[in-house]
Amino acid sequence: MVFKRRKQLSWPQWLVESVYPRSGWRRASSYIAHRLRRLPDTPQKIARGIGVGVYVSFTPFFGFHFLVATALAIMLRGNVIAALLATFFGNPLTFPLIATGSLTLGHKLLGLAGEFAADKSIFQLFKNTAADFLYNFKALFTAQQADWSGLDEFFFSVFVPYLVGGMIPGIAFGVTAYLLSRPVISAYQKRRKGHLMARWKQRRANARKKADQSR
Repeated sequence: MVFKRRKQLSWPQWLVESVYPRSGWRRASSYIAHRLRRLPDTPQKIARGIGVGVYVSFTPFFGFHFLVATALAIMLRGNVIAALLATFFGNPLTFPLIATGSLTLGHKLLGLAGEFAADKSIFQLFKNTAADFLYNFKALFTAQQADWSGLDEFFFSVFVPYLVGGMIPGIAFGVTAYLLSRPVISAYQKRRKGHLMARWKQRRANARKKADQSR
C-alpha cells in the first residue's frame, strides 16, 4: 500500500511529520514523485489526480484538503491517491507564497478596499478564526455570549478573497502539472513494463536452461 509504514507513527509524530518530514522536504518530495510514477492506473487518470491535488493546494480549505481533493478526483475521474499525494504541493515552503498571492489577487478581483498586508500571518488568522468558531459554538450550550461578527468579517475579507484569488493560479498550476506529468508517467510505465518483460523472459530462459541440464 502507498501509505503503509513499517513503524506506525503516533498522532503527535504524524502532525510533526506533516509540517516538516524527518527526512526533509527534498527527500519527501522525491518519495512522493516515486510513488506517483508507480501507481497502478493509467497515466491520464494519475495525471488528472495530480492536477486536482495541485489545484486544491490553492484553496483556503485548510485541514480539509484531503477531503476536497478526494471529492474532485472522483468527480473528474482522476486517481484519488495521486490527488492526495499532490496536495503536498502546498507545504510550509510554498504556502506563504500561495496564500499571500491568492489573497492579494482576490482583493483586486473583488475590488475590495485596500490590499492584504503580506506581513500578516495567514495561519494565525485561520487559527484565530477556528478558536473563535469553537468559542461561539460552545456559547450556544452555555451562558457565554456568542459574537459572530469576527467570523463574518473573516469570511468576507479573507476566506472569499482567498477562494476567488486562488482559482486562477490554482487552475494554471493544476493544468500545467497535468500536462507535464502525463507524458512523464506514460514513459516511466512503458519503460518499467519493458524491464519487467525482459526480466520475465530472462527467468523463463534460465528455467528452460536448468530443465535442459537436468535431463
